[in-house]
Amino acid sequence: MNIPKYTKTDFETMFLTKKAKKMEIKTLQVAQQVIDDVRQNGQQAVEKYVKQFDGQVPESWIVTDEERQQARETVSDDLIQALEKAAQNIRSFHSKQLQHSRLMTTSEEVIAGQLFRPIEKVGLYVPGGTATYPSTVLMNAIPAMIAGVKEIVMTTPAKNGGSISPILCIAADIAGVQTIYKVGGIQAIAALAYGTEIITPVNKIVGPGNAYVAAAKKLVYGDVGIDMIAGPSEVAIIADETAHPKYVAADLIAQAEHDTQARAILLSTSNALIEAVQQEIDHQCTVLPRKDIAAQSLEEQGALVQVDSIEEAFSLVNQLAPEHLEIQCKEPLTLLGKVQNAGSVFLGSYTPEPIGDYFAGPNHVLPTQGNAKYSSGLSVDDFIKKTSFLYYSQNALREAAPYVDQIAKEEHLEGHARAVSVRLQDNDSCSKTSD
Repeated sequence: MNIPKYTKTDFETMFLTKKAKKMEIKTLQVAQQVIDDVRQNGQQAVEKYVKQFDGQVPESWIVTDEERQQARETVSDDLIQALEKAAQNIRSFHSKQLQHSRLMTTSEEVIAGQLFRPIEKVGLYVPGGTATYPSTVLMNAIPAMIAGVKEIVMTTPAKNGGSISPILCIAADIAGVQTIYKVGGIQAIAALAYGTEIITPVNKIVGPGNAYVAAAKKLVYGDVGIDMIAGPSEVAIIADETAHPKYVAADLIAQAEHDTQARAILLSTSNALIEAVQQEIDHQCTVLPRKDIAAQSLEEQGALVQVDSIEEAFSLVNQLAPEHLEIQCKEPLTLLGKVQNAGSVFLGSYTPEPIGDYFAGPNHVLPTQGNAKYSSGLSVDDFIKKTSFLYYSQNALREAAPYVDQIAKEEHLEGHARAVSVRLQDNDSCSKTSD
């Protein structure tokens, strides 16, 4: 397998100056057509597109309680226990993110603060193509539950028009999802955004999907909130001569097997490590079920980069702002302070990125394509609205009035200035009359 090797300069040219691929116009056009149809024709349009894209319309659009109960009879107790333990870790981590309404300024004359209120209704989109993703359910729904969202609904396509994957039912039960709709694709996003005769609209849509689902989320944004527009998954690994080539290679492959557009990058001060990792990748890929996908990803999107120093590696990574960053160096904790831009960081040789994907607790919904320069991973905050509140006494308003008057008149907004002065003039007049 020929994974490209780059110098620092070549890497900068290929990965840092090259802009992320824009969403294709054709994809957006298809998404817009479906959205408009669902918005106008409701469930009839949803049914049409489910039949067109999935081949068969389900007998019932909503997963019944009986179906959810039967799911537990088809999934092993060990797998259910693994999901419950992962959910416990996710709850523990995210519960510490919860904030409460608070006063920011308080005196007898001025009171200011913030109200923290959960979003009322959230829709979770879960892909249901060739694979199922119970971890997606846990990572999206649990923070919403902790935030206090009153209603969490989920959409996922049914297989052959029948039932959805039993493991998704179980994950939904564990995470607290109240309703599951058997619909996927653009039509699911449109239905969540605008509602149909069966699906009531939500306030925010979260969850991953293919290019068409991403396009649909982009187009409905503004009418509803969304979490983010995620691109292909990515990992960057900073490693020194102490790193184990077998571990590094395994982590690069783990990322590459997502899809052919996934990006896996190693930056190391050790040429010997790079050579050993290359050999390990060739060896490990031979027994990988998704080896063709991983091989194409590594050859077209991967990179092995030799750098002069660890400082240089961090400089490049902070410009790249990867979704996942692994630091496999001698003393990784001492290097954490060098991280400026990354979705999530994994420290040491025994913290592979998949431990974060499935189990540890931090969220795996993370910014991609350099968006970690200005955004963060999914958290409880994504399901909270913050409303400021303010109280001024008459004396406090009188003290502030000259400053407000100056700024308002500078902006040529005389009405703003008068909204303050009229209160003081009326009170001054009343005071004189009473005298």
